[in-house]
Amino acid sequence: MEFQQKILNYISECLVTNNETISVAESVTSGMLQLAFSQMPNASMFFKGGITAYTLSEKVRLLDVNQNEAENCDCVSENIAETMALNVAKMFESDWSIATTGYCTPVENSAYGVFAHYSIAYKGEIILSKKLELHPKTQALNAQLYYAEFILGCFKSQLNNLLILNS
Repeated sequence: MEFQQKILNYISECLVTNNETISVAESVTSGMLQLAFSQMPNASMFFKGGITAYTLSEKVRLLDVNQNEAENCDCVSENIAETMALNVAKMFESDWSIATTGYCTPVENSAYGVFAHYSIAYKGEIILSKKLELHPKTQALNAQLYYAEFILGCFKSQLNNLLILNS
């Protein structure tokens, strides 16, 4: 498994240049974003760490997700992703954070859809929160890879926007 090196290099360069840090909270991507960040040049200068909380109980316990809300949506919603992003940033004291939650296989709880919610936070505020939908016949690993690569591309765009605003 290889990530697009140009994106990894760009993200690394931006975070190092701006002396900013990132942390990740993952569910549906099962650590793929953490793997990608660990593969970036100078990762130890900006990647503070991450947590893979796959079950509802772990999201509630570790990421302070509201249990009732989580039970009502099977722990998959825009608000759950946002809560995860904000709380992982607090946990790791990072400037940036990314969170993912969703489904990589069609199951009854997803109405047999394959989709993910992801959120990107910067300095305690959600700056991007979206839903990604894939074809229900997408293989699980391919769905996870697609989510991870797409989200890294979105993160690169957010970094780029910030650089433009600050110049």
